[in-house]
Amino acid sequence: MIRTAYARDVHASTAVRSCRDQLGPDRPELVLAFIGGKHPPEAALSALRDAFGDVPLAGGSAAGVIAGTAFGYSGFEIGLITFTGANVTPRIFTTRDLLADERAAGLGLGVVVQGNSIDGSAVMLLFDSVANVSPLRLHPASQLMEGFQEGLGGRALHVIGGGLLTDINISDGWVFEGGEVRKHAMAALVFPPNLRATTVILHGCRPVSTFMEITRINGPEVLELDGQPALTVVERMLGLELGTTSGQQLSLVATLGQKQGDPFAPYDENNYVNRLILRADPAAGSITLFEPDFAVGTRVQIMSRDNSLMLDSVERGVADLKTRISGQDCVLGLYIDCAGRASVMSGAATEEAELVISSLAPAFPFMGFYSGVEIAPFAGNYSRPLDWTGVLSILQRDS
Repeated sequence: MIRTAYARDVHASTAVRSCRDQLGPDRPELVLAFIGGKHPPEAALSALRDAFGDVPLAGGSAAGVIAGTAFGYSGFEIGLITFTGANVTPRIFTTRDLLADERAAGLGLGVVVQGNSIDGSAVMLLFDSVANVSPLRLHPASQLMEGFQEGLGGRALHVIGGGLLTDINISDGWVFEGGEVRKHAMAALVFPPNLRATTVILHGCRPVSTFMEITRINGPEVLELDGQPALTVVERMLGLELGTTSGQQLSLVATLGQKQGDPFAPYDENNYVNRLILRADPAAGSITLFEPDFAVGTRVQIMSRDNSLMLDSVERGVADLKTRISGQDCVLGLYIDCAGRASVMSGAATEEAELVISSLAPAFPFMGFYSGVEIAPFAGNYSRPLDWTGVLSILQRDS
């Protein structure tokens, strides 16, 4: 049995009690909780313990919560998923070593998951996105996933997930791990083998430049494109005033995209891995990306964040997903949605999450959260981090 509940209140205890009332008196075997970032984490943990006792907890902070009937990102939302029964309850495996070495932490967790899964298992990864608050440094999901995939040793899993934040301004993040609130931790929820996942990735960017080559880069900081200052090139392509762009302004309008496969194939949004721009440095002429996985020689295009294309992608993607899951025994819908897609950030007249809910109209338990980074299968069974996407996944029970 899987159940979901959603509430919003300035007091975590009140919101959790409301969720508990919705869920009924039965004691679950696992609670997966997404906690709005304005709730003090220890207060949220205490409220969950009061409501559920010593039931194992997973989840953590969320920039916002998306339920089947409501959503919000005020910071006071709480969304819960409860699992009861061995045929639906995932096993939790964790690491708290992200700060020491993200790749090594991912590798170690991947090895553990490999030994506790079978080919085709559905896995959900949740991790603290923020390594350091000031100056801001993120835990790079690309390095976590490189290590995790290596640790799997060829195990073909269906991996989705996301980076946890306290708010859409990337102020902080935290994870429930070992019954406590943790920084620099990552959890893998391995679902039982009788459950399988069907996932679609919802996009919303289009190329506005030709292919360019990264000619100088330092980690996530792109210094040159085609031998010119990267910021100058991006501003020129977007028609922005040179030398005055802030990182926040750029992050709202553009990404850098790497096209997968044949570079001359017709445009297909599903062929692009896009990287959000975290900040710009006019003095250095550079832009800093959310991930450090591009290198010298990487061919990229400037991608415009297109709200109409985003909403079209939702409608097409949800329609495709509904066709693929038709007639299946769906037990849970999960939505990991980039915080930048919220209308307060994107400027879209329609809330993208609201369109997902209304288009899907789930008749099964459904819960989502606003994330810093989204993880989804991109090519075959190889999952990788993505930016400015929505990852919509439905768990179905094999007959």
